[in-house]
Amino acid sequence: MVDFTQARKNMVDCQLRTNKIVDDDLIEAFLSVPRELFVEPSHQALAYTDIDVSTGNNRKMMAPMVIAQILQAVQAQPNEVALLVGCSTGYSSAILAKLVGTVVSLESDKQLAERANDNFTNLAVDNAVVVEGTLNEGYATQGPYDIICIEGSVPKIPSRLTDQLANGGRLCAIVDNGSGPGRAVLLVKKGNTVSERVLFDATITSLPGFEIEKGFVF
Repeated sequence: MVDFTQARKNMVDCQLRTNKIVDDDLIEAFLSVPRELFVEPSHQALAYTDIDVSTGNNRKMMAPMVIAQILQAVQAQPNEVALLVGCSTGYSSAILAKLVGTVVSLESDKQLAERANDNFTNLAVDNAVVVEGTLNEGYATQGPYDIICIEGSVPKIPSRLTDQLANGGRLCAIVDNGSGPGRAVLLVKKGNTVSERVLFDATITSLPGFEIEKGFVF
């Protein structure tokens, strides 16, 4: 029988703190959200390992360290509005909801969206809402956003997502186009300009719906 409370503490001490996660509010969020409830039931014993873990329907939850590094990079503030693209069963959204005012959790898979909604209800996460839609289109209805995070690697960040950033908004994602290791990038919008900075290398599960269409070959 897995002691999930101890496993959660070990995850924070051995995976997050040792990898320069120093934001106290972020660490407290990881300590308070039961990750085992968000994974596929048959994979609960793997919930706190440092790998991507299945949430079902051919989707995976990013490893804790990657989620923590991304959320620390966007420097979330209590009054901000965030968009989580590809929320799956809602774990990253539940963490982010501890740090900001509102989280819009976008999911294209109906079953995963329903599970995320149930998880938010069961854990009394009342400042996160699940919406169904096409992932690479974002959710402009509730924008602009102070923060956008993408749950899974993508070959390219669509301009329609950066268009949904507020002035001063930050977008963090793992970009992996297959030409080398994936890289976490931080985009910051100032007026009409979007700057980009590479944060660290990371290889994680890709998020469906962001595939780049191949051009015609003559």
